[in-house]
Amino acid sequence: MLRRSLPRRPEARRILLGTLLSAIGRGLTLPFLFIYLTDVRGLSDPRAGLVIGWYGAVTLALSPLGGTLIDRFGARRVVLPSLLIEAIGTGSLALVDSTASAFGVATVIAIGSSAIWSGQNTILASLTADDERQRVYGLNFALLNLGIGVGGLTSGAIVDVARPVTFQAIYLLDALSYLTPAVILLTLPHVGHRLAAGAAGAKTGGGGYLTVLRDRPFRRLVIFGLVLTTCGYAQIEVGFTAYAVRVAEVTPRVVAWALAGNTLMIVLAQLLVIRRMEGRSRTGGLAVVGAVFATAWLTLGAAGLIGTGNALVAALGVVACAAIFGFGETLLSPVMPALTNALATDELRGRYNAMSSMIFGISGVIGPVTAGPLIGAADGKVWVAVVVGGCLAASLIALSLRPLLTAIQDGRPAATADRTPEPAPA
Repeated sequence: MLRRSLPRRPEARRILLGTLLSAIGRGLTLPFLFIYLTDVRGLSDPRAGLVIGWYGAVTLALSPLGGTLIDRFGARRVVLPSLLIEAIGTGSLALVDSTASAFGVATVIAIGSSAIWSGQNTILASLTADDERQRVYGLNFALLNLGIGVGGLTSGAIVDVARPVTFQAIYLLDALSYLTPAVILLTLPHVGHRLAAGAAGAKTGGGGYLTVLRDRPFRRLVIFGLVLTTCGYAQIEVGFTAYAVRVAEVTPRVVAWALAGNTLMIVLAQLLVIRRMEGRSRTGGLAVVGAVFATAWLTLGAAGLIGTGNALVAALGVVACAAIFGFGETLLSPVMPALTNALATDELRGRYNAMSSMIFGISGVIGPVTAGPLIGAADGKVWVAVVVGGCLAASLIALSLRPLLTAIQDGRPAATADRTPEPAPA
């Protein structure tokens, strides 16, 4: 299955290798930023939260500019300096010693990361054919999670709050990891250039995005993504953790095992899911994602009802929720970027991918802000009802998208589209 999922062109395979290596570095630091800022550098909890929130806000604000620059100058000229800026910013975290320096470093990191994801998706789209793009994006997501998992396990055995040098070491290693995909891209001089010249290159950023937003199928896809991620992905960091600890009353260690189970599910199931989804409706797959996410939250809600009545069953429910959610992620990860790039034109491909990445940024602001008050109402029952209802609503939106797509865009075999009748014999 791995061999079948690999892209045909060797350049795309090397880009995927860069994703894996940089993800290992990202996994080294991903779980520890809040702990590093508070327990090691002495920032208060609210200030550390503001720093992390500032990073998200700056990244979201700069993402549209990143898409415009990718279309105008090519992904290569945007991704290479972005990776360098990201490496400098991540390495500088090792030197943070105050709130002001933390805000400054977070700003640098946000500037670098604002265009990396959309730029790399654009590069992969330029190196893959329509019939393999969905598989490649799914494999890219699996490699990303595999790298983060390996990095997280490694740093978990290294870091020690009593020894700040251990945190400094992982941030420097993370910085070096961002240089890996940059070096790989430098060895591919013909990759990542502007996909289309001419009139599109002269368009202003606003006009370009207006054209993207006039695309009715893509607009419907964006609405689906906002509803699904707000009630899905955006609830993992705050909603899932808070409900598990405060309502289901499991220990933080159980939450850690649940997140590990989520990663393990993604790594083990992704290739199988990619294979099973070939030739099937992408909008149908997106509808299933909403149903799977809703099932995950219902499982967590059941764990909350059990609570301290049976601690073991409650813990198993929390872990099962994360694993079920991970299965839904394996369905979403290949389809969403593949459908985005099936709708995109070469002239505006960077903007399409930037808009797609902004979905996660917007929901990442809405989700955590709303999760706290909802979990505090009626012992979390209101939160469960809202996120389950939101995921099911996203499924309906996905089904409403299907009539707006051609069979090819929807991922179905061309033979299922309008068939030309065979001529009658003379």
